[in-house]
Amino acid sequence: MYSLNKPLLGAAALLALAAPGFAQAPAPAALTYADIVDLADGAPLVVRARIADQVALKPERAPGLAPGHVRLFVEAETVALLSGNVPLGKELTYLVDVPLTQKGKVPKLKKQEVLLFARSVPGKPSSLQLVGPDAQQPYTPELEARLRPVLASLVAADAPPRITRIADALAVEGALTGESETQLFLDTANNEPVSITVVRRPNQQPRWGVSWTEIVDQSARPPQKNTVEWYRLACSLPAELPGEANLSRDTRAREIASRDYAFVIQQLGACERSL
Repeated sequence: MYSLNKPLLGAAALLALAAPGFAQAPAPAALTYADIVDLADGAPLVVRARIADQVALKPERAPGLAPGHVRLFVEAETVALLSGNVPLGKELTYLVDVPLTQKGKVPKLKKQEVLLFARSVPGKPSSLQLVGPDAQQPYTPELEARLRPVLASLVAADAPPRITRIADALAVEGALTGESETQLFLDTANNEPVSITVVRRPNQQPRWGVSWTEIVDQSARPPQKNTVEWYRLACSLPAELPGEANLSRDTRAREIASRDYAFVIQQLGACERSL
């Protein structure tokens, strides 16, 4: 157990552990699928832990602390490593910002189980750095059950890449009235090709799909909602087709491209977040 009679950490070490952000108590609303992927996608380590002890830092040792919050130095025990390939010991330490209670007191977190979305601290194998302001979440079996398939999808060999921008959009009309095809080509963080195709035929509902390979396939299907494929699109694409991405030259073709892009956005639905 940590002793209050000895120094916690040097100022430089505290700042190194703190940046770029601290975890706060979770928002009252339940985590959405996008919340879970946001946390998991940016975390080299996902750890289930049990809090063993806590020490509240004095305000002068907690730069950037939000009003109504307290910064805690937490000692925790590893329960399970859900994701990551860094060896972890039984004991862990990290910093976390949490709101004060309604009475202005420091909340007591001892013995609570939490999920930590974190990275290891170089040279400090037992220390973690939380990846963001919501990177400590109360552990529940339900949350773990929702989280595990996300973690598996993110590390799969065919994991969908992060979308960085819409590179090109091109629409062409067919020979029949109401016939058209629009292709959207997306840039990704790892330069893997991703394309979306929207096909319209007379007297038929429009069809669309996404291809995660170099092959532009008219038979490609839309991603299922609340999958990482859906998340990459719904939570990355802008609300409207950027004008500079629309390669169609005539006014009608540009209108088709913009209309079909709006159709894709509508079909994907909102990327809802509670954090």
